[in-house]
Amino acid sequence: MQFDDVILGRRSIRGYKPDPVPRALIEEIITLAMRAPSSMNTQPWNFYVVTGEPLDRIRAGNTERMVAGIPQSREFRTGQAFTGQHRDRQVGVAKQLFSAMGIARDDKEMRQDWVLRGFRQFDAPVCIIVTYDRVLDGSDDTPFDCGAVATALVNAAWSRGLGAVINSQGIMQSPVVREHAGIADDQVIMKSIALGWPDETFPANAVVSERKSVEEATVFVGFDG
Repeated sequence: MQFDDVILGRRSIRGYKPDPVPRALIEEIITLAMRAPSSMNTQPWNFYVVTGEPLDRIRAGNTERMVAGIPQSREFRTGQAFTGQHRDRQVGVAKQLFSAMGIARDDKEMRQDWVLRGFRQFDAPVCIIVTYDRVLDGSDDTPFDCGAVATALVNAAWSRGLGAVINSQGIMQSPVVREHAGIADDQVIMKSIALGWPDETFPANAVVSERKSVEEATVFVGFDG
């Protein structure tokens, strides 16, 4: 693919084929992703790539604890709930997804099932857990850098025919994730990325989330006209 094809064509994938993803291909994708810029070349990121039985245990533990009402224990700060235009965009993409999946507004069972898919990493065959070095905890640059490498990773995956979605639901219960992924104590769990071969028959995979315009997002200073 050309660069523009990747950027304009990529979309979040929430339905996957069960086919395994070769380790060599994942290593190739991570190698590309780690060309992402980082502050002063600190490269604060690390990756725990989980599949098979360990991933199944994470799915089960994460889901069971959330259904049981155990409070989420994300390690990276969660911030405040979205409001205003940011909340509007959050609701907007949810409406797109529910419409694609045929989930009615009053269908509590189907809505709950959709939420649980997130806690199960969307049943993807691979989960990549992005962590950063604990010694950098509190740095404003570190989450920015981890965002850059996560973006580079999902784009690299797309260029190789794989789908991905960056999410937080899959790491809501951090004790479960730490135990079964063997995450070192010197790491802070930041995000997870579901990864696998897209199931083109899964309706939500056709959803392309809306983007605001350049005019809305950009202020040009010092240009003529």
